[in-house]
Amino acid sequence: MYEQPQAPVAAVPITTALEFPEWRIERSLGMVFGVVVRSMGAIKGIGAGFKAMAGGEVKQYTRLVEDSRRHALDRMIENARVLGANGIVQMRFDSSEMGQSLTEIVAYGTAVVLGPRA
Repeated sequence: MYEQPQAPVAAVPITTALEFPEWRIERSLGMVFGVVVRSMGAIKGIGAGFKAMAGGEVKQYTRLVEDSRRHALDRMIENARVLGANGIVQMRFDSSEMGQSLTEIVAYGTAVVLGPRA
């Protein structure tokens, strides 16, 4: 008997490739995305600015970007589930700055319905 691809409750299988080696794409449901716009905040931003002048990794920004990517990914997964998808292919991240203190992170891909490999 066929079993649906299993993943943690909050996730679906995701790949940056065009397909999954272990499952067949039965149907493509279109593009899905998750968007997050974040600001460091004035106080943390000042501290991070001093760290940037000194050189090396700015851990405040690293944590902010990692957290923002996770939120964008979660929103993309929810978008895919609403469409009835159980997988996402061709997943990518994109980011841009909005003004001087806002960063936009976008996770996007193609929502698909996966079935057994024939």
